[in-house]
Formats: sequence, C-alpha cells, structure tokens
Amino acid sequence: MNASIEAFARAQTVIPGGVNSPVRAFRSVGGTPRFIARASGPYLYDVDDNELVDLVGSWGPMLLGHAHPEVLAAVTAAAADGTSFGAPTVAEVDLAAEIVDRTPVEQVRLVNSGTEATMSALRLARGITGRDKIVKFAGCYHGHVDSLLAAAGSGVATLSHAAAADEAASALASSVGLAAASVPPGPGVPPIRTVSVPAAVPGTRGVTAGTTADTIVLGYNDRAAVRETFAVLGDQIAAVITEAAAGNMGVIPPAVEEGIDFNAFLAEICSRHSALLISDEVMTGFRVSRSGYFGLDGVEADLMTFGKVMGGGFPAAAFGGRAELMQHLAPVGAVYQAGTLSGNPVATSAGLATLRLATAEVYERIDGLSDGLRAEVSAALSAAGVSHVVQNAGNLFSVFFVPEDVTAVPDYATAMTQSAPAYARFFHAMLDAGVYLPPSAFEAWFLSAAHDDGAMNRIVDALPAAAAAAAQSEA
Repeated sequence: MNASIEAFARAQTVIPGGVNSPVRAFRSVGGTPRFIARASGPYLYDVDDNELVDLVGSWGPMLLGHAHPEVLAAVTAAAADGTSFGAPTVAEVDLAAEIVDRTPVEQVRLVNSGTEATMSALRLARGITGRDKIVKFAGCYHGHVDSLLAAAGSGVATLSHAAAADEAASALASSVGLAAASVPPGPGVPPIRTVSVPAAVPGTRGVTAGTTADTIVLGYNDRAAVRETFAVLGDQIAAVITEAAAGNMGVIPPAVEEGIDFNAFLAEICSRHSALLISDEVMTGFRVSRSGYFGLDGVEADLMTFGKVMGGGFPAAAFGGRAELMQHLAPVGAVYQAGTLSGNPVATSAGLATLRLATAEVYERIDGLSDGLRAEVSAALSAAGVSHVVQNAGNLFSVFFVPEDVTAVPDYATAMTQSAPAYARFFHAMLDAGVYLPPSAFEAWFLSAAHDDGAMNRIVDALPAAAAAAAQSEA
C-alpha cells in the first residue's frame, strides 16, 4: 500500500480531494484509494503491483474486460492517423449506424460524456415542446447537469448518505410537496388528487434555486405521484427523464404492476400529455443486452441517452430518438448543440470495435456469471446472519445492507436506510482478499466477458470472510 499512500498524498496537493471524481476517494468506505497502474482482462494492478479482480469495470464501459486486443488494435490504428480533426469522419457515421441498428432510435448525435448527452436531450425536449418543466426521480443520476442535481444518486448519494439516512423521507416529501386538492372531473371521470409541486431543492452547493426551479423530483416507481403531477402540470412538462433501470442508488429495476412496468407507464402518460420520455441508458445501454434495457422491456422512449460501453473505455456518449425529433437540432433545426471533440476518431473506433465484439455469446456469458455471483453473495451473507437484499436489472446488480424488515428496495428513500458501516467492512474484507468492489454502497457491480473461472473463484472464496466482517458491524 505504500505506493498508493504516497500517490494519494501527492494527489491531494494538486487535485481537490486527490481524485477527479468524488466516489474514487473512498470517503464512504474509509481508507486509501488504490492507484491503478494497469489492467488486463478481469484484473486491475495497482501501483504496489497487487492484482485485484475488478467488479467496477471503469463504472461500466469494460464489457469485454480490460485491454481487449482487438479494441487496442482499433485504437492504435485510429490514433496513428491522427487523434482529432474537428471535421466529419466515416468512423463516427459507422458508430452512429451501429447504435441505430441496436436500438429504436433513428438518428443519434455523438457527444463526449453521459452528462453532455442528458443535458443536450433536455435542451432538445424543451426546444421541441416549448415547455420548461422536467420531471426526474429521486436517486436517479443523469450526470452533473445543474438542473438535475436534485435528489441525485451516484456520488451525490454516496457523499450525503450519513446525513440523508435520517432525513431521506422528510427531504423527499419536501421536494415533492404532495398536497391534496380537488379538480373538476370531466364527464364520467371520478375526482382525482392533484399536487402542489414547489421547486426542487439543489443537491449541492453551487447550484442555484433558480436552476432547479423547473425540475420536479418524484419518488422512483411512484405512479400515484406521477399521475398527480401530470394532473396539475401536464401542459407545462417538457419531459420526464428516468434511468431505464436505476443503477445509481444501487440497482432498482422499474416496478411491474398489473403486467406493465414503470417505463411503459411513463411512456403512456407522457404521450397522453404531449410530453417526451427520455430514457437514460448511459449505464444500461449495450451492457444488459445488445440493445440495453430496451432489449429487456421493449419500451420505446422518445429520446434516449447512451454512454460507457459505446465508448469502449474512451470519452464518448450519444443521444438519439426519432428522426422527426432529432431534426430539431442544429444545423437543420433551431436547437443548438455542439462539441469540439464530439465523434473524435479514437473514441469512435474504440466504441465501434467494442460493440461489434459484443455478441450474443458475450451477453449470455455475463448474464450467467451475474446469476451465479448474486446467488453466492446472498448465500454468504445469509449464512453470516447479515440482513440484505440483492437486486438486479439484467446482469447489473447490487447488494443493499438494509434492515431485516426490508425485503425489497423500490426507491431512493428505502435505499438510504442501508448500513454504511456494514458495507465498508464488507468492502475492505473483499479488497484485502484481492477483489475490487465499488467503493460505495450506491453503485452497481459490473462483470465482464473476461471474468474467467480463476477470477470468479477468487470472488466466491472471499465472500464468507467478508460477510463475517459485515456481520460485526451489526453486532
């Protein structure tokens, strides 16, 4: 650990907190973050030359494992011809065509990050509809867009967990602001409850109340709140944005009621009120199936955002939708969006190589690994007497160290009841055994096609001791 300790000390003198993305700092689990020197297949190697089985996968992109030779070959060939031109290339057209082939979108615009994709999709939705208000869900994370940093998941949830665990219910009630009221029913329509919805509360300093004034935060999977919000504000809502399956407050799939999942419900109510549904597949896109979460539930959103896997480990993302909607973008439409490095040849080559290698066999293998590992994790924790819930959305999954009376985690408020000390003990026991988990209880676990028997056996062998460590925090 000496080299990581020294690297972290030096990093803190020149980088805020010593990291360039907050969760990497290990603040929620304690200890010194491992500084990584290289990676190959399912393994990371830190600057002290420790070999770690990787269950983070660069937070999702490494579907094929690290340093896949064919991806590296594509990147090397592209870089040899120049790294950026600021002009159109065939590679970006090929990547766009691959995305269109795999999803219901008809056109895409390439950008550099998931944050940029969601920001641009929101602007496009407002430009198309002429409306201002956006509905998002507590715990869903759509990048660090100012207007969406209200009750956000991922690092925002991680860093605020200690305080928010006690205040989650009251904070959510405050930001949603449900208040009973009556509206005149139409012919044959029974009276319904409506809502008074104040502006969302910013989730970080530096975001003004004015910036989030048009953001409405509702509970994830809460259909009643969605219905009530549309009843009073339906003609002002430009779009509803949701993760296709929530993965930034832990993994929470869209709930199914009477055979209809939450995404399908949102698509229908948006259509009825001429609002747009934006499905954020930055995390799930091309990860949980060839077509992302759309490939699992078949719900067609108006706009979709992509990232992570489609960049093959490089900064690349996209947003897309029906051609009639995308034609509102400049240069053919009135909604402006641009980017100096968007569609650069190195990133597009990496992404295209990754997607072309992501065959049915790759997804079948990762799905099988995920099924087996979820069962092993739950069995180890149960044997140690640790209360928990394991949830998945396709091959994405996470472990919630929740109280014994919690049997499912449907939303952010429930996710915030989990035990930070239990996860921290579990995390460090796994790390000591050579397994690198997400350094946050609010993140998904990512497997790859490169995880072989040796890597999986190391994970499974480490579980009993880690579960026993987690149990100590409950004693």
